[in-house]
Amino acid sequence: MERLTPERLREEQATTLAEPKMRYGPLVTLFFFLFDLVYGRRRSWSKFKVLEVVARVPYQAWEHVAYIAITHIYFEQADYARRIFDRVKESRAQQDNEQWHLLILEEWTHRQKIRESFVFYRLLPQVIAFFYYQISWLLYVFKPAWSYRLNAAFEDHAAREYMQFVKEHPELDSIPFESAFKQDFGNFPTLADVVRQIGYDERVHREESLAQIETARFV
Repeated sequence: MERLTPERLREEQATTLAEPKMRYGPLVTLFFFLFDLVYGRRRSWSKFKVLEVVARVPYQAWEHVAYIAITHIYFEQADYARRIFDRVKESRAQQDNEQWHLLILEEWTHRQKIRESFVFYRLLPQVIAFFYYQISWLLYVFKPAWSYRLNAAFEDHAAREYMQFVKEHPELDSIPFESAFKQDFGNFPTLADVVRQIGYDERVHREESLAQIETARFV
């Protein structure tokens, strides 16, 4: 994932917030309605952590389906096997990127000693992720474009939430970014830039999913 300069990140923040929101289907609309009902409409570090737990799920599901497909092809289909494996690598890279987001958010909430309910911020996110995984997996098996569109809508929402959060909290621009994951994720000068980068990453994931829709078929 490309790491942007602070100047570019501010530009991408403005671009994201100026874009028209995607038209979400009933499934995504219901998900975010229930999500806000449980966790509240206010944006927070803890709420973002839950989003990141769920955000990894579609990439895990696509990777799983691709591995199953590889075990059911023959040598004569070598080109097809390579395309599948390329899809596996792509899904793994996207999944790893989401994992870095989660680790950074987890680290920050721990440093700030933010108190979180075990049920709502440990147990329930895993339950949500489990069901979201099943939905993403089934959609991908029956019609990959449906799963890609679902993920694109999720990432569109996430990108906007992160960029709006930075706008709501200008004090983040004065907080230096210090992290055990700095060398892995990026050496950003401020915490605001890190959040903007995460928002940008989510928008890139959205575009990657949208690009797959037109040509999507079983892996």
